[in-house]
Amino acid sequence: MDINDLRSITTVLLFLGFIGIVVWAYSSKRKEAFDSVAKSVVEDDDEIVKRGGGAGQQHN
Repeated sequence: MDINDLRSITTVLLFLGFIGIVVWAYSSKRKEAFDSVAKSVVEDDDEIVKRGGGAGQQHN
């Protein structure tokens, strides 16, 4: 086994890992969790605006 075999194996493993992450991210089981996280960011911004905070202001 030389260095090129090792590089080939590493490339294949990383590609399989990438495909696994893509399948995980786009699976229908994760959609609800991702949607709730996406909505929470907007809800947090609305809450800051209601309290009178705006862009550029620091909250201590």
